[in-house]
Amino acid sequence: MQEQATKQPETIVPSQLAVAQPETADDIQTDVVLDVQSLEVYYGAFRAVKDVGMPIQSNKVTAFIGPSGCGKSTVLRCFNRMNDLIRGARVGGRILFRDEDLYGDDIDPTEMRSRIGMVFQKPNPFPKSIYENVAFGLRVNGFTGNYPDAVERSLRRAALWDEVKDRLKENALELSGGQQQRLCIARALAPEPEVLLMDEPASALDPISTQAIEDLIKELVNDVSIVIVTHNMQQAARVSDETAFFMVDPDDRAGYMVEFDKTSNIFTNPNDERTEAYVTGRFS
Repeated sequence: MQEQATKQPETIVPSQLAVAQPETADDIQTDVVLDVQSLEVYYGAFRAVKDVGMPIQSNKVTAFIGPSGCGKSTVLRCFNRMNDLIRGARVGGRILFRDEDLYGDDIDPTEMRSRIGMVFQKPNPFPKSIYENVAFGLRVNGFTGNYPDAVERSLRRAALWDEVKDRLKENALELSGGQQQRLCIARALAPEPEVLLMDEPASALDPISTQAIEDLIKELVNDVSIVIVTHNMQQAARVSDETAFFMVDPDDRAGYMVEFDKTSNIFTNPNDERTEAYVTGRFS
């Protein structure tokens, strides 16, 4: 699904960004969980994304930044084949998940989505109890263990248990927006995925709830690899280890990746002048 009309990014001075310190050679991890190779995405005859390639590292936070309509969310949704649900969508190139072709004929998309979870821009809890929202994530994947324990574990991982442990039978729609989003994260975490995709997970939240989501991301990355789409460049600088910058080709309107590097380099010493123009607010 294509993104909305372009928003002008806010002006940011790289020196003002809270960017994680560069890693030392001993810290660099080379365990690739998703290997994106020459990715292209079509909606009918329209090529929405072209020539995207990058390694997504295990137990790292990878951020996608760029103007609206440049294909960030489209690429993200390729990682668990959500674009399969769009009529006329097709994908070229390869995406390897632990060396397994995500678009291979032997892949069960439903089973694969239990290993690569998704959290959307707007909280989308089911109109059921808080408990049933999390249990659903287990049930659809054939879980046969102890449901109460698994639900509690997922809610704890989403930093929500202490707020809802006495309200598990209440309708999830009675929660605040920030709580609903953390409930959706708990639901996505219930099958214990290896990768968690987050499409602007805090864009609809207030600053306090946004901070809670960012703190949660920093904690979750110890156990799960995270890919996040965000229009908030300070957020990308705060939470991510690596960043991909996307733009739109004015000739064919296809989104493409300009640069992929450690976040510290993207925001303080980018290789491409287009990246520097965007992160400093000079992009037009």
